[in-house]
Amino acid sequence: MKIRITEALDLDLAAEKWCCNRCGKELVLARENYKKGCLVRERMPVEVHNPLVENSPFSFAPDPEWCRIIEFYCPQCGLMIDNEYLPPGHPVTHDIEFDIDDMKRRHGIDAKTKTKDKTKKTGTM
Repeated sequence: MKIRITEALDLDLAAEKWCCNRCGKELVLARENYKKGCLVRERMPVEVHNPLVENSPFSFAPDPEWCRIIEFYCPQCGLMIDNEYLPPGHPVTHDIEFDIDDMKRRHGIDAKTKTKDKTKKTGTM
């Protein structure tokens, strides 16, 4: 069972893997940072933020000595999954983390067989 997490990222609960939403490529285990399974590109801020006035020494681009732009792509189809602005030397952020066991329980997926439990449990009093 796949659950949409972001516009470009799905979580396959049965397989416990992060997947690209466009092509279905399994990126990495769901208990890890999905960015580990992506292609990474670092870009200069002036590449992303073009100056509003040509030949001007000023622009709205962040100073490259203070900021780097990191982009994360699906290794199969090239879809940009995420991007982040980080100071130089800062590690890549781990921005999404779920309690996988609780999600599987809520969606009725048996952790041992990795299938959806279709039996209804009824309590009697």
